[in-house]
Order: sequence, then C-alpha cells, then structure tokens
Amino acid sequence: MGHSSSEQRLCSVRFILVVLGLCLVLYIVRPPRLWHNSTLLASCPPCSCDCSRDSILSLPLDVINNSLEDCGKDDRDMNDEMKKDIISLLSGEINLHKNVTDDNLEHTNALIMSAKRASSHYQKETEKCNMGMEACEGAREMAEAALIQERKLSALWEIRAIELGWKDK
Repeated sequence: MGHSSSEQRLCSVRFILVVLGLCLVLYIVRPPRLWHNSTLLASCPPCSCDCSRDSILSLPLDVINNSLEDCGKDDRDMNDEMKKDIISLLSGEINLHKNVTDDNLEHTNALIMSAKRASSHYQKETEKCNMGMEACEGAREMAEAALIQERKLSALWEIRAIELGWKDK
C-alpha cells in the first residue's frame, strides 16, 4: 500500500524541520570555535590580562560592554574615561533608586497619616456613640423606675377605689 499525500507532506515537513534544526545547531556551535582560533577578526591586538573574571562579573550585566572589555586597557586617558562613565552610570542609577525610594516613602507616610486621621475620626465617632448609648441607658433606667413608681401609685389608687365601692365592669 502506498502512502497518502498527507503522510508524505508530514514526513517532508519533519525532514525539513530536522535539517533546519541541525543547521541552527551548527550555526550556533561552529562560529565561536572559528572566532576563537581566528586572529584576523580581532579589532585590537591580544592583551595580556592579569585581572580576574570575578571583578568583571561583580559589575551589573547591563553596564558591561563586552566589546570594550580589553581594548584601550593600556591607554590611561581612555581607561579613566571608561571608569568615569561606569561610575557616573552607577551613581545615576543609585540616585534614581534613591528618588524612587524617597517617593515610595513619601507616599507611605501620606497613607499612614490618612489612616491615622481616619482612625482618629472613627475613635471620636465611637466615643460619641458610647456617650449616646450611656445617655439612652440612663434615660431608660429612669423611665423604668418612673413606670414602677407609677404602677405602685396606680395600684394604691385602685385599692382605695375598691374600698370606697368601685367595681370593675
């Protein structure tokens, strides 16, 4: 039995993808080997570098410019300028972080003050409510005492009325 045209297309697409993948791997792996061995592609003569890689890695990655790592190392003026540039960039970055931190602190302090004002307002409202509740409770107790007194007086008058011949219908 023969393969259908859709299966043939699928196989050919797979084959093309495998070939492209191999080409990509070769493109990525081979050029660094060629560049490492080639002295014709270097933009400056090879330098003897005594500095450790740790000092380079300690700088932020976005500040390092790999193309200028060793070139101009022996030129004092360029070296000073490069250091100034990195130092000014880092100091600018620190100043930006300080400004952002100050803005965040100012915003936080404003929120804290707003929360304190709201808390004070609600505390005053609570005190007013408690005073009103106490006044209502006192008035209720006085009304209850007056009602008891009124009932006693009504009972006394009812007893006197019965003694004088009053009859309840």
